[in-house]
Amino acid sequence: MINAARDRAGAAQVIRSITTFSEEVTDDGGGLGVAGVVLFDLVDEGLLELVRELCGGGRRVLGVALPEGALSGDAAWSLLGAGLSDVAAWDGCADGVRLRLERWALVDRLAESALVAEHLIGCSAVWREVVRDVVEVGFFSDVNVLLCGETGTGKELAGQLIHSLDQRPGKAELVVVDCTTIIPSLSGSELFGHERGAFTGAVAPRDGAFALADGGTLFLDEVGELPLALQAELLRVVQEGAYKRVGSNRWQRSEFRLVCATNRDLSAECKAGRFRTDLFFRLAAATIRMPALRERPQDILCLAERFLAGRDGAAPALSAPVRELLQARGYPGNVRDLKQLMARIGLRHVGAGPVTVGDVPPSERARAAGDAERVGWRQELARALQHAVASGVPLRQIVDAAREVAISAALSGADGSLRHAASRLGVTDRTLQLHRKRQRAARAL
Repeated sequence: MINAARDRAGAAQVIRSITTFSEEVTDDGGGLGVAGVVLFDLVDEGLLELVRELCGGGRRVLGVALPEGALSGDAAWSLLGAGLSDVAAWDGCADGVRLRLERWALVDRLAESALVAEHLIGCSAVWREVVRDVVEVGFFSDVNVLLCGETGTGKELAGQLIHSLDQRPGKAELVVVDCTTIIPSLSGSELFGHERGAFTGAVAPRDGAFALADGGTLFLDEVGELPLALQAELLRVVQEGAYKRVGSNRWQRSEFRLVCATNRDLSAECKAGRFRTDLFFRLAAATIRMPALRERPQDILCLAERFLAGRDGAAPALSAPVRELLQARGYPGNVRDLKQLMARIGLRHVGAGPVTVGDVPPSERARAAGDAERVGWRQELARALQHAVASGVPLRQIVDAAREVAISAALSGADGSLRHAASRLGVTDRTLQLHRKRQRAARAL
């Protein structure tokens, strides 16, 4: 996308500087999508369309502006909205480009490793980005992490993976505390530990979660459930790395990485006065949102097969009606809901043949009948596309029309809320904002 002749010499220099390493990354076997570079000196609709094509399937692409003045703030955000992973201005040195590609290649190799596959399963572009975020924050940092998302989206598994990837030398154990089970009257003992005789029944000293996590990772599940008094005590430990056992006057030290999970919107909880703002910012040095299963429907079948797999890793095939049922069914409990369904199906399945409709529990069969319209959406779409192709409509126009219809349907179903529509489509709010901006610009012409 180099349009000006005066920039061709500079473009050739950039290409020579980075081509060798780009080829090494490509030939490396890869990752979730080998890293690439696109050079440009003008941001227009043609470049944005090219970026959308290059970044399909989760491929990471870096945009490099030639010359530096070609990159404005609006242009950079537009390119990110179209799918680029990063945008930079060419400064005459290829080291910055090379370092980005090296980091991306390493993250992708880790994301495809057996260790990650044991914890997080999926192949959709939305899920790949989440896995990359988890890998990057786990492997390259030791900061506190806040994992947000609905129940059953895999927050605890992500927390376990962050601990496993953590590169701290001499790292100690992962300690898990479920904040929903903490009894207020015993909370001090649970977190801080206690001395012998500190209260009735304290017949021996006991280490709490802070002591057990020293040198390791403390995972607080559903941290949004902590009462305000406990939030204040947790803040003190996080800030100072010191605490006292119940019944003791001696300060003890504990240094741990804090990973928290919540199904609540902690920003809203802070505004409502139910969660301390200062603690929220301490917890959220890095924030990762775990998407609901409805936001990554492409992962349903691979998850289902994984849950059906035996000890040898082999899973029976799924017959076409069962596959359609699984894809059309709603999962209010997210991945945990799907896992429980596959457990029930697995109990009924006998032999080495495929899973058939008879293996589906009766309660799910009635549900399948109610979801019949959703099952057939692909067939309806196929008929519409066949008609468009037969009428000679170009591919780009078909893609644009499909995008327009999908976004309009999502916005209509979300009462115009960009956030809710983006969640349903599995895209960012920024993507829909840019879409609206392009629509207004087109109407103005």
